[in-house]
Amino acid sequence: MRVKAVSKYVRSSPQKARLVADLVRGKSVPEALAILRFANKSVAHDFRKTVQSAAANAENNFQLEPANLYIAEIFADDGPVFKRLRPRSRGRGDQYVKRTSHLTVVVDERAPVEPTSRRRS
Repeated sequence: MRVKAVSKYVRSSPQKARLVADLVRGKSVPEALAILRFANKSVAHDFRKTVQSAAANAENNFQLEPANLYIAEIFADDGPVFKRLRPRSRGRGDQYVKRTSHLTVVVDERAPVEPTSRRRS
């Protein structure tokens, strides 16, 4: 069963957030949390909180085992942009934008790997 968590209006550009999302796509939740803890991007903290939220949703709402969860989907969509003006020479102003992102994490349960018995022939 797929379980989703969304963080909206995160103050980071979607392009930078996608770099962090690519690091953990397809990984197990404990491994993804370890990677995000030491990732050298500020948006990694926001992704870490979102992954923890999705795992908690799966555990509390659907009684899924947290050790069997993996990140099925993770992406960063564009949020609204804040338009600002920077003063320039001769009374002019240049516009620049402060971008935001919407972070989405979808976790799913991976079937536990059962040890198979090996027969020698």
